[in-house]
Amino acid sequence: MTTRELMAAGTRLCGRMIRSEPRLFAVSLGGACLVVLLSIGGAFVIGAVVADVVAPMLDSGRADAGLLAFAAAVLVGLSALKVLGIFSRRLGAVHLQQSLQARQRKRIVRKYLSLPPAWHRDNPTGALLSNASSDVDAAASPAGSLAYAMATVALLVGALLALFAVDWTLGLVGLVVFPGLITVFAAYSRRVAPRHRLSQATRAQVTALAHESFDGALTVKVLGRADHQTMRFAAKVDELRATLVSIGRARAWHDPAIDALPQLGTIAVLVVGAWRCEQGALGLSELTTAAFLFALLDMPIRAIGWLLGAMPRAVAGAERVDRVLAAADDAPDGARGLGGGPVELRLQRVSVRGLRDVSLRVAPGRVVALVGPTGAGKSTVAAVAARLLPPESGAVLVGGVDARELTAEAHAAAVAYVPQVPFVFQDTVRANVGLDRPGVDDAAIWQALAVARADGFVRALPQGLDTGLGERGATLSGGQRQRLALARALAGRPRLLVLDDATSAVDPVVEADVVAGLRAAHGPAMLVVATRRPTISLADEVVFLDEGRVVAVGAHHELMAAEPGYRDLLAAYDRKVAA
Repeated sequence: MTTRELMAAGTRLCGRMIRSEPRLFAVSLGGACLVVLLSIGGAFVIGAVVADVVAPMLDSGRADAGLLAFAAAVLVGLSALKVLGIFSRRLGAVHLQQSLQARQRKRIVRKYLSLPPAWHRDNPTGALLSNASSDVDAAASPAGSLAYAMATVALLVGALLALFAVDWTLGLVGLVVFPGLITVFAAYSRRVAPRHRLSQATRAQVTALAHESFDGALTVKVLGRADHQTMRFAAKVDELRATLVSIGRARAWHDPAIDALPQLGTIAVLVVGAWRCEQGALGLSELTTAAFLFALLDMPIRAIGWLLGAMPRAVAGAERVDRVLAAADDAPDGARGLGGGPVELRLQRVSVRGLRDVSLRVAPGRVVALVGPTGAGKSTVAAVAARLLPPESGAVLVGGVDARELTAEAHAAAVAYVPQVPFVFQDTVRANVGLDRPGVDDAAIWQALAVARADGFVRALPQGLDTGLGERGATLSGGQRQRLALARALAGRPRLLVLDDATSAVDPVVEADVVAGLRAAHGPAMLVVATRRPTISLADEVVFLDEGRVVAVGAHHELMAAEPGYRDLLAAYDRKVAA
């Protein structure tokens, strides 16, 4: 990205900040403008005080106490107003920056929740955390100095005009400073812009590795690979450190160069001004005013330098945030709803990730079991049925409507999916099952727990529904977590239930009892990935998969009689259970 492109992107970013929080920006800008006006006016007041009050008293050797008190009162009053302006500028800037960050974090998390599961599978959790934290911080970083920098542009213009009004040669000295500012920034941005992009991407990788280390801590410790994982993390941290140090090296010459510009200008003004005084073109009052005006440029030039220095990192962070916000939502425009009543699931010649021309039907109120050897595609079928994975070809119909045309709300209300590895929130049983959904009261929660055969252990918990379950349900066994997840799905009263080996950690007898309870309760239509004979035998229909294809469809006893591969697989399942 060239300096011009970076400046254009930075200008657009600053414009978005102003439009997002116009009132807070106005407060900060108002305070900054007050400081600017008082700074320029103060320069002339100080010049007048020196020339008309202090110098005559020094020449005469007599002090006029009243005149000195009046001059001091004027200067104190100007200082008090300037303090008020500084307070308003800084308060507005802090609120502006924090409000922008809060607004952006809310937007990005809301966007995460609206994106399809397939998008989440392709983006690691660590990268998402980095988007919502460091990238948002980077994108909002110019807000702290934005109003001040914009107001100081007026100060710079006003100071230049004032210098030309004092003496044209001093105005020319002032003009030399500003091309120097742009030259320094151009050289700086060319060096650091690509490094800031690299640093933001590396931050995401570090966060992803840290998250992976936390999640996999037990596995790492059990296998004795703590040193290996630490080395992986350390290597990525060192890479981030090297990138940030390279940015710091560039900043190390940028900031002193920005700081030196007004000081060099002040020296030049004094030299040129002394020469003009010798010629009689300037008086003491004008020279004092000019020197003070140039001294005033110190902080404004620094403020503009801060803003320009923050721009490469801000643009890099904003690009990463915008990439998330621009991702396609779960439901396309014109998405459809779904009518009430039972629904039928149909997969029509679906192909995706190893599946080839898979077709099946789950009629309302029926139970269909997916059976097949490891790698046959059972979980992939379940993911496609639950709209977690879009088909590359073919269609998934829910209630006669293409699942891709349904709104997220309509699909969630009709279809519930329970994975083999459930997620339990660090909250109470009630919050985990109810999820604060409308109409899911305690009676509905207990009913769902009963159908999932989870009411018994929940009643035995110290505080029943109000018992906290720890992080990821650490206080529960694997089977209890699975039954709790099943109860959560049932509490929403879905019309289609997709179970991806969702009771694998439950005792086989209890698993069969759960499926039988669902049928007895006239529950939803079910598509079940099954690996145990009792559960399979309860299904109305079995779909036998192998190598991504549907090999046979029929009742359990029919496949036992007609399919040798099916018989062999069930025999293997039985041996596994017996062992």
